[in-house]
Amino acid sequence: MNHVPPIISTRGKFSRPLTALSFAVGAALIAAAVFLFDPATHRFFPGCTFHKLTGLNCPGCGATRSLHALLHGDFMTALRDNALFIAAILFFSARGGWFLMKHFRGRENGDFFQANLLWPWLVMALIFSVLRNLPPFAFLSP
Repeated sequence: MNHVPPIISTRGKFSRPLTALSFAVGAALIAAAVFLFDPATHRFFPGCTFHKLTGLNCPGCGATRSLHALLHGDFMTALRDNALFIAAILFFSARGGWFLMKHFRGRENGDFFQANLLWPWLVMALIFSVLRNLPPFAFLSP
């Protein structure tokens, strides 16, 4: 018996606009929670396990406080709490705008986050993590 394997579609059940809408709604709900409740005073936000175990700051330490400050218009505090997080927000916002502009012009977009961008982001996160834990660069720690 010679069976032909089934053809697997590369397209998922959901369309890109529905996926983008779901992501936007989820991001808005998270932003609303962070806006309404200060992470410095409300303890229901998850803490950093890496920091609890090692005492060192990971690349994400301070991101929730940074988002809270950014949502309240305090850009300098947001930058002080986690500069890499602010850079990521700016990058992904610009990328999202470019992605939407191409979509509405009817051009092919490709992937939102291309695989060749992963290594530079990982290297930046590693360098940021090392620097923010060194005494001369203590200003990078939250």
